[in-house]
Amino acid sequence: MTASTPLQGVVPVTYVNLLYEYLGKQGINADELLGPAPIAEHGIGRYPVTEWKALLETAASAIDDPLLSLHIGSTISPKHLGVLGYVLLACGTLGGALQRMEQYHQLIYDVNPMRIELGQDCIELVWGQAMGRPGALVDETGVAALVHFCRDIVDQPNYNPIRVDFINAKPSNLADYEAWFGCPVSFERKETRVAVHPSALAIPLRSADTALIHILQQQADALLAELPQQDKAHCMAVRKHITEQLREGEPSAETTAEAMFITSRTLHRKLAAEGSSFRELLQETRQQLAQDYLRDRRLQLSEITQLLGYSEQSALSRAFKGWTGLTPAQYRKQAYVT
Repeated sequence: MTASTPLQGVVPVTYVNLLYEYLGKQGINADELLGPAPIAEHGIGRYPVTEWKALLETAASAIDDPLLSLHIGSTISPKHLGVLGYVLLACGTLGGALQRMEQYHQLIYDVNPMRIELGQDCIELVWGQAMGRPGALVDETGVAALVHFCRDIVDQPNYNPIRVDFINAKPSNLADYEAWFGCPVSFERKETRVAVHPSALAIPLRSADTALIHILQQQADALLAELPQQDKAHCMAVRKHITEQLREGEPSAETTAEAMFITSRTLHRKLAAEGSSFRELLQETRQQLAQDYLRDRRLQLSEITQLLGYSEQSALSRAFKGWTGLTPAQYRKQAYVT
């Protein structure tokens, strides 16, 4: 492929939102400059890379910031990926998270496919130009976001790659790029590459922070709000506590009652008075979350199993078929046909 190859692909809506957030911190009304920010209805959303490129170019021409791409990339964190950020942190090591990104690049950052190669004394993350060349702003923002994301999830702000190569023309401020990446940076290469030492793959990831867990809870609360609103006060409170407990395993009436500062006997009595039970609320909550997670193709069934508090994937499959008459795989396929 050449530089004339028509540009294809998409970027996450969350990348676009990073630009809006950055401009806002600079005192610029991004909605007036760029138009209203896109909103992802499910997951992190997908946004045409051609439009993303146009937004970056408009922003670059409006402000005097020669390192705009690096500054935008340095604001990303797992919370910007919602439930996927939580899943990536659950991979355990940096190598596991990178493999997960490679496997689902089309659903995370589908401009040019990322591949992982074994180099001489290093591991390389490589992007070619099969889907066109999006230009310096798009390339550099994406690579900067990836490097900063890795620094964040290993909780090492000063972690640096061994080398970074870009396809694009060399900028006049090369020293600024090398200072930001903390390693040699080259331009006008055949492919974009980020090289890391093999030992980096074993670096353990930090735990999910309160901000990310809050994002997950907001998503769960929004889904629960879509349910018919005949629930009474105690049913609503129990649903919320269930979503908080699911990430830790199987919720129970006892732990829910304790969180509500009442006895489990009182909890059962109050729910019965409102025409419900803990078991019914648990199943309804799980079904609502399961259907939403299955619409997000970045999530594997094993990860959805974990997010819903099941110990085995077979338990999720049995429960889901009981709710909908479909297996999780059948529901996922149907969701992307209709």
